[in-house]
Amino acid sequence: MSDVYLYGMVTPSIVHILREDFAFPSANGYAEVKAVLMSVGGEAANSAVILAKLGLSTRLDGNWLHRQRAEQVFGLLERFGIDLSRLTLVDNGGTDEFVVADKISRTVFGNYATFHTGPRQWNEPRADDIRDARIVCLDPYFHGESRRVAELCVEMDKPYVTLDCEFDDYMAQNAAAVVVSHELRDRVYLGQDQRQLFERYQSHCRGLTIFTFGHEPLWYGRASEAMRQFQPYAIDPVDTTGAGDAFRGAIAYGLLQGHDDEETVGFASAVAANVCLSYPHALNAPGLEAILSFIANARAQ
Repeated sequence: MSDVYLYGMVTPSIVHILREDFAFPSANGYAEVKAVLMSVGGEAANSAVILAKLGLSTRLDGNWLHRQRAEQVFGLLERFGIDLSRLTLVDNGGTDEFVVADKISRTVFGNYATFHTGPRQWNEPRADDIRDARIVCLDPYFHGESRRVAELCVEMDKPYVTLDCEFDDYMAQNAAAVVVSHELRDRVYLGQDQRQLFERYQSHCRGLTIFTFGHEPLWYGRASEAMRQFQPYAIDPVDTTGAGDAFRGAIAYGLLQGHDDEETVGFASAVAANVCLSYPHALNAPGLEAILSFIANARAQ
């Protein structure tokens, strides 16, 4: 049994943190590296870390890990009590990345294009894992296997939260919440009116639709509701890597706690802000008590 079943990306990562007075350089430029840290990337992995820090039991499943890099992933994630028993080790393949992060951006280098266009390198979801969970976090990247998770959730009446699906995708349409980043919108819906696009998501999706815009106000709302906005917390970030993944995890937390949409979005924004105040990824972000204190202090100002 677990509170949350997470199906998606898990990636060994090396993060290069730039010194505060440098930004990611242009071609042929230069930047000073402050720290090089071993980490774990991937939407599912970062969501799992945050949910574990918030006190929930989590089971993680998804892509295969190269045996030579698996020790890094297991060593960093096991300390949070995340159930990693479903992860599969292989002698060839797997994902890998290194990240260069300054205060306002993170630039990722990896092998994801090869991974996604090649043969399958991820597990098939298990129905009993979904049946035993209270809520599911679903990454949409594993083709028919990702859709199968959504189908099983619908069959079993299990809520799930996903991200970066197109509005006419089954996974978006049946989610309890779908979080759509500006990266997805810029890639798929470039040049389209954002308010009209938001309304299309609302009309096609039965759950909560959320559009994120980085540090700009995010939009959220359900079908037949007026779109509402939430201004992210004003912070001086040190590393934005993993903030969006943590936000998705915190949305699942809010739904599981029975919070209303305004409270859920505000809480998730606070979680994302605190991830931006720590590095690497979500590994050193604070837990529930510190997040609630952060929210209380922000309201008092």
